[in-house]
Amino acid sequence: MVTEKLNLTYKIGDLEVNRLGFGGMQLTGKGVWGEVPDRENGLKVLQRAVELGVNFIDTADSYGPYTNEKLVADALHPYKDGLVIATKSGLERPGPDEWVPNGDPDHIRKGIEGSLERLQVDQIDLWQLHRIDSKVPVRETLEPVIKAVEDGKIKYVGISEVTVDQIKEVQDLLPIVSVQNRYNLGDREWEEVLDYTTENGLAFIPWFPLASGPDKMQEKIESIAKKYDATTAQIALAWLMKRAENILLIPGTKSLEHLEENIKAAEIELTDSEFEALSK
Repeated sequence: MVTEKLNLTYKIGDLEVNRLGFGGMQLTGKGVWGEVPDRENGLKVLQRAVELGVNFIDTADSYGPYTNEKLVADALHPYKDGLVIATKSGLERPGPDEWVPNGDPDHIRKGIEGSLERLQVDQIDLWQLHRIDSKVPVRETLEPVIKAVEDGKIKYVGISEVTVDQIKEVQDLLPIVSVQNRYNLGDREWEEVLDYTTENGLAFIPWFPLASGPDKMQEKIESIAKKYDATTAQIALAWLMKRAENILLIPGTKSLEHLEENIKAAEIELTDSEFEALSK
C-alpha cells in the first residue's frame, strides 16, 4: 500500500510516537556483547537522539546482555514526558553473536523484573517477546507476561520474528500492539506479516532497516538519492516510511553524524513512481 501523504507519527495504544525512532543494539561491544567501547559517546548518542525528536527507543535485556538497558537509563532517566522505552526478553546470551531462545516462564519473569530495575521504571511501556521458543508452549511462556500486565508492570506487549499464525496464536492469549521482524528494502521475506499488521492495527518495527538490497539495486537507489541529496541509507529508510504507515523505524548507530543523517530521512517523501521503482 502506498500512502498519499506521509504521516510521521503513529499511535501504539495511547502512546503517540514519531515513526523514526532509535534502536540501541549497536551501543554495545563487538558481537552485541559487553559494554559499548566508548560509553561517554553512547550516552551522547542517546541524548542527542531525543534532542532531535526521537521519542521511541528500542532496547533488550540481551543487548550486552543487560548493559544497553543500563546505558539507556543512565543517558535518559528521568525520562521526559512522551518518551517511550521498548525492551525485549526471551533470549539467552552464551557469548558474542550467540542468541538462544529461552521461553521458560521463570526466565521470562526474571527478564521482566530485571528490565524494570535496569530501566528504572515501575512500568515498561512496550515489552516484546524476543523470540518464541519452540521447546516451550507459548501459552506457558506468556503466563508471567499476562501477570505483569495485570499487575501494571507492563503497559503494552509485542512479539518478534513471528509468522501470521504465531501472531494469531498469541492474540488468542493476550492483546498485542506490535510485531518486530527483519524487513528492509532488500529483504522482504515477511511481507505477509507486514500486511497483516497493517490490516489489524499493529505497529510493525523492522529490525535491520538500513539494508538497501542487492548490488543490482544500487544504481536505481543512487539516482534517487542524488535527486534528494541523500545517502543510500536515507533512501532505504524513506522507502520503509512510505511502504506502510504503521512501520516504526529503529535504525541504530554509534555515530552522532549517522544519527543526524538517519533522522533526516523522515524529511524525504518519495514520489509514488520512485517508490514503485524501488519496490520492483
